[in-house]
Parts: sequence; structure tokens; C-alpha cells
Amino acid sequence: MSDDELIFADELEAEEESAVKQVEKKNWKVLIVDDEDEVHKVTKFVLKNFNFMDRGLEFYSAYSAKEARAFMQQHPDFAIVLLDVVMEEDDAGLKLVKFIRKDIHNFITRIVLRTGQPGSAPEEKVIIDYDINDYKSKTELTVQRLFTTIVSSLRSYNDIVRIKQNTEGLKTIVDSSSKIFEYQNLKKFAANVLDELQVLLRIYHHNHYEADGFIVNQDESELMIVSGIGKYTQFEDQKLENLDEKQIVKDIKRVLKNRKSEVGNHHIIQYFQTNLGQINILFYQNEHADNQDIEENLINIFATNVAIAYDNHYLTKEIESTQREIIYRIGEMIDLRSHETGGHIKRVAEYCKFIGLQLGMDEEEANILKLASTMHDVGKVGIPDQILNKPGRLENEERNIMEKHSHYGFQMLNGSQRKIIQAAAIIAGQHHEKYNGTGYPKKLKGDEIHLYARIASVADVFDALN
Repeated sequence: MSDDELIFADELEAEEESAVKQVEKKNWKVLIVDDEDEVHKVTKFVLKNFNFMDRGLEFYSAYSAKEARAFMQQHPDFAIVLLDVVMEEDDAGLKLVKFIRKDIHNFITRIVLRTGQPGSAPEEKVIIDYDINDYKSKTELTVQRLFTTIVSSLRSYNDIVRIKQNTEGLKTIVDSSSKIFEYQNLKKFAANVLDELQVLLRIYHHNHYEADGFIVNQDESELMIVSGIGKYTQFEDQKLENLDEKQIVKDIKRVLKNRKSEVGNHHIIQYFQTNLGQINILFYQNEHADNQDIEENLINIFATNVAIAYDNHYLTKEIESTQREIIYRIGEMIDLRSHETGGHIKRVAEYCKFIGLQLGMDEEEANILKLASTMHDVGKVGIPDQILNKPGRLENEERNIMEKHSHYGFQMLNGSQRKIIQAAAIIAGQHHEKYNGTGYPKKLKGDEIHLYARIASVADVFDALN
């Protein structure tokens, strides 16, 4: 055996090479780069039964630096590169290190430099200048030392990967938080939570299998599935008890009782309670993934953000509910003052929403129109009672004063940053305009009249005629 060949200090007895078993996808990937075929055979033979953290080794062989560059570009997830210095050129190995670190910016893979000519370059200079993790002479690599080198390299690689995953995970949580807070509809909110959790877990699983999952909301004594992904989409808005998988139902109830999350090999059951006391359970299942490597603290941070977002959602809904109540009460107050038929405001509001939906508005815009329409006569607060409630026909001067309520209403509501109030200002100011231009206060005609005002005007007249 030449000086450039790998020697195991007589610890390796001469035996026939056994076939290397096909390794699983999750094994540590090791690239052997050496122009001597014997080096590849001996390394694989010695490490064939190696196991670290319940994972074996998956070997790839490159016989030149050029071939190794292609491997590194195709497989950026090599844990270790066992690299010879002298191959097609005297410094081919060192050039490959530069390519790995500087050209493709791979700072995670651990590089163990092996040389049969240790005097060709000072060990300290090579390790510092070329970002090498270990530098060994082939003659000193006994079986035990090779084993130790592989273990220390894998431990270092695993630590770096975990740090990188945690960093990316935290970034994902920060990015996802803003997306989660965007959604006001509870079902969309819950669906987005599940989507963002998938993004977070893919950092760990290194796959893009679509998972299955759902979010359970505890409404008094009932457990309801708010939103689902994958096979659980069909169970949205149903009771948890409707699931065919009774073991999952049992597991979720156990988590709910213990108020403690569980992370299994292929599923996560996350318990979280908001500051407002709302209890939710997130169930996530991926048969292709192993959750053992997941940083539980990241999942807990994610769940905490979700809980805060839930609180924000419920508080927002409470504020919106209060706003709707106030708007309705103001509208009814105006109706009461002007002796309108009981329920006029609410009926007009429902008509407006119905018409809006028929014209192609989405649910959100139709609801804005519905609420805004209740303020169409708010300007009547500026009209004297003797004119507002006069039983007979109004004189011309009185009619001119009455018609000012549209202007008053617009002035009262104009300038708000709220969509509902902005829509209400438009309706209050234009709901007495007529399509032929004979209305008031500005004698707008046709499409000059906002659609909201046209709808509210039709609804108002329709209700008055019934």
C-alpha cells in the first residue's frame, strides 16, 4: 500500500468487502473524495455498522475534485466530506474546500481533510485558512480515531443544523405572526394558522408532504372543529365527536384535561389558552415526518403568538360588535325622533346587504353596506322637530330646510378613517339623489351617484312602500 493510501495501523484484518446496505433517507450523508478506490472501500467497510443518534451513514463516492463539486451542488445536505488533498492536482482538495465555502456558501457541512503527505502544508495554516474541521494524516487514522472523528463531526454538524433551524424557525414565526393577525374571519384565521405551522415544521422535516390537521375551539361544553387541512377539511364546522378516528378524539380530550401539549413521532397536539380564557387545540399530523428533532420551544412560541392573535381576533370582534350596536342604536334613535315605522332601520339594512350580494359584492363589503345604511338619515338630528314631524305637506322653505339633512349627515360622518363611517357618509349625503339628476343636494345623476347610495335609496323607498 502506497503512502497515499489509507492505513488503519494493522487494526483492519483482510476480509472481502461486503455489500453496503441500502440506507434510509434520514441517514447521515457522507461524501468520500479520494482518487484511490481502495480508500473508498476500506472507509465504507469500517463504518458500515456505524450508528449515531439512531441514524446510520449513507455514502457517496467522488474520485476527483471535479466530481465532488457536482455532488456538492446536487446534495447540499452532506453532513461530512472526507477529503483527500492530492488528487488530479497537488492542491485539488484545498481548491474544493474554497469552492464549498466561498462559491456555494456551504458553511454547514463538516470537512475532514485526509492526506498521505502531511508535510506538504502546515496543519494549523490549513485548518485556519481553509475552514477545515479536522486535518488527519492517513497513517494515523486508526479505526477508533476514524470513529471518533466521524462522531465529533456529526455532533458538530447536528448542532449547526439545529441552530440554523431554530434561527429559520424564529424568523418564520415572526413572519407568520403578521400574516396570522391579518385575518378577521375565524375560519380563515384558523386555516392560516395551520398553513403557517406547516411552513415552520418543513424547516425540520426537509420535505413538502401535505399534512393533515385541524383546530378545535371549545365553545362552552362543545368541541368544534373550526378549520381543517388535508383530509380534515370535510369536518370544518362539525363537532370533534364526528371524527371517525376515535383515538385522536381521545388523545385531544386527554390534552384538554391535562392542559399540556403533546408531541408524538408523527403528530402534534398543541394546547393553548388565550388571556381571555378561550381554549383551543391544534392537531397536526404528518405520517412522513418524525417530530423527535423538533425544537418544542419553537412550537410553544408559535402557539403563544397564536393565542395572542386569537385574543386580538376576539377583541376585534367585540369592538366590531359594539360598533354595530352603537350604529344601530343611533339609527333607531333617528327613526324614533322622526316617527318612522318600527324596525325600519334594520329592514333597510338587510335589504341593502341582500341587494349588494346579488350585485356581486363579497360578504365583507355587503356587511359594510348593511351597517353603513343604518346611518342614512343621521343628518335629521339637525332638523327642527316642528319641521321633521310636521303632519301635513311642507312649505317650500320648510322643504329646503328638510333637504339639508343629507348635507348635515355627510358633514357629520365625513373624514373618518373607518370604512363603515366612510360608506355611511356617502350614503347619508347621496341617498336622496336621483338617477335622472332631479334629486338633492347636488343633483347628481347616473353613475355620479355612488352605488352604495343607489342601493340604500332603493331599499329605503321599498320599505316605505310596504
